[in-house]
Amino acid sequence: MKLKPLGNRVIVTLLTEEETSKSGIILPETIDKEKKAEGKVIAIGEGEKIQKLDLKVGDKVLFGKYAGEEVKIEKVEYKILSDEDVLAVIE
Repeated sequence: MKLKPLGNRVIVTLLTEEETSKSGIILPETIDKEKKAEGKVIAIGEGEKIQKLDLKVGDKVLFGKYAGEEVKIEKVEYKILSDEDVLAVIE
């Protein structure tokens, strides 16, 4: 299934990092842990404002913690963000 964002929106997959203790034990994600506000761009809308951000598919971006709408399709979580929700590109 392909998702196509409309207007000034971008779709990202959420990036998760495994947390490791000082002794090297990998800690699983817990409910108390806050979600990272970081994602990988998988689709970009054709709106004028989003095009000005010069994003490319595959870019890593930062966005507000409570920004956008979360959707789950075929067991994969996506976040749909507007142009104003994207804060920075990680290089």
